[in-house]
Amino acid sequence: MSEILDPARSFRKLARNNRLANTRLHATCAKLLPGEFEAKRTSFFPSIRATLNHILTVDWFYVDALEGGDLGLKAFERDEPFADLPHLAEAQAAVDIRLLSLCENLRADQLADLVRVHRGERVQVDRRDDLLNHLFQHQTHHRGHVHAMLSGTSVAPPQLDEFIVADDAAARAAEMKSLGWGEPRVMS
Repeated sequence: MSEILDPARSFRKLARNNRLANTRLHATCAKLLPGEFEAKRTSFFPSIRATLNHILTVDWFYVDALEGGDLGLKAFERDEPFADLPHLAEAQAAVDIRLLSLCENLRADQLADLVRVHRGERVQVDRRDDLLNHLFQHQTHHRGHVHAMLSGTSVAPPQLDEFIVADDAAARAAEMKSLGWGEPRVMS
């Protein structure tokens, strides 16, 4: 299938965007002063730490389901599985890599496949493309909360939307270098 017509390309780009945005956001959070990461703030979740942990646990939940697993609600056994940023960032990077691998191997004919999502007493069944769209929207939504909360800290919020279009290549160069990625990978 021609790359131009490949409907799975959008999911590859969104998975790469996710990895790059999380890399930048975690690098920014690493600059916070002591106490700022866990400080109570006004948002959907009460702190930057709580919000980043929520992104992680929801990623565990959905990525496992998309891989065919049955982790289900065990992903949420602890609201905040990581108290510190280094361990949280490491776990987030690991699930980001799993999601990226899943999307890089995704074929157009798999987009409508049904995925089973274990939700305790019931099993949700939805299309793969719908679950991926939901997951990417969820990640972006909550990264936006962290971005807003950073405005009330000693660290300026980072730009988080420079990872999809070719014209932003220079703006994402540092993250690309840190991951060992080249532009052809991001644009394919």
